[in-house]
Amino acid sequence: MLRITLVKSTIGAVPKHKRTVEALGLKKLHKTVELPDNAATRGMIKQVQHLVKVEEV
Repeated sequence: MLRITLVKSTIGAVPKHKRTVEALGLKKLHKTVELPDNAATRGMIKQVQHLVKVEEV
């Protein structure tokens, strides 16, 4: 499992990155979600790694 936290605002971000952050289940700053550690999740995180903080659980 991965714990993903939104640490930077999506205001001014590329629209594709905004949609990716929302698809991860993050809507507000400093909110956290836990998602399974698989290739799809890792790919989404890599795309928005400058906006999120990731921890392995």
